[in-house]
Amino acid sequence: MFEQFLWVILPYIVLVIFIGGHIYRYQHDQFGWTSKSSELLEKKMLRIGSNMFHWGIIFVFGGHVMGLLIPIEVYESMGITEHQYHIIALAGGIPAGILATVGILILFYRRMTVRRLVATSTKGDWTALFFLTIVILSGMSATLLNIDSNGFDYRTTIGPWLRGILTFRPDANHLAEVPVWFKIHIIAVLGIFAAWPFTRLVHVFSMPVRYLTRSYVVYRKRTPKQEGLR
Repeated sequence: MFEQFLWVILPYIVLVIFIGGHIYRYQHDQFGWTSKSSELLEKKMLRIGSNMFHWGIIFVFGGHVMGLLIPIEVYESMGITEHQYHIIALAGGIPAGILATVGILILFYRRMTVRRLVATSTKGDWTALFFLTIVILSGMSATLLNIDSNGFDYRTTIGPWLRGILTFRPDANHLAEVPVWFKIHIIAVLGIFAAWPFTRLVHVFSMPVRYLTRSYVVYRKRTPKQEGLR
């Protein structure tokens, strides 16, 4: 019963919170729909940590799409064996994971040690940073502990489970033999999706498309005459 709740019911609860929370946030807090940049409070660590985190997480996300949303039959039809896929996944996933891990740890250290950031941080800031750190560390741990797959292939277990959730055909049996470190990672991901709408993470869905068509902002240097009129 608990397994059914954890792997069938809970994902849909999180999905409702994720979608409904974004709709509510957009309707009632559009001015808060922002990444709340703290660059003015500290720049050096932010520049390093943010770049490492964002580039790492982009490649990590791409790897998840390739491994979980694309059925294993597609790779088999292309002649890619399980061993070949495993090597490719590790070659791309480990560097990207290390990049994201170092980046998020720098951002966490920055948030905890810069006094001006500590004084201005909100509960939402800490929540987003906490869940991101847990998700990345648990994902990295799962990857490193699965370097020698020993017969475990998440494309035949976690992949079908996730696609079943998205197509409303959930089956908890897919996760019965999944190692515990992968389950911890999944629970952490569900946690961050539940918290997402109420944190600065909403800025992921805000693309500055209007900047492509807006008029240019023209800056002119003041002339001596204009200076005298001040």
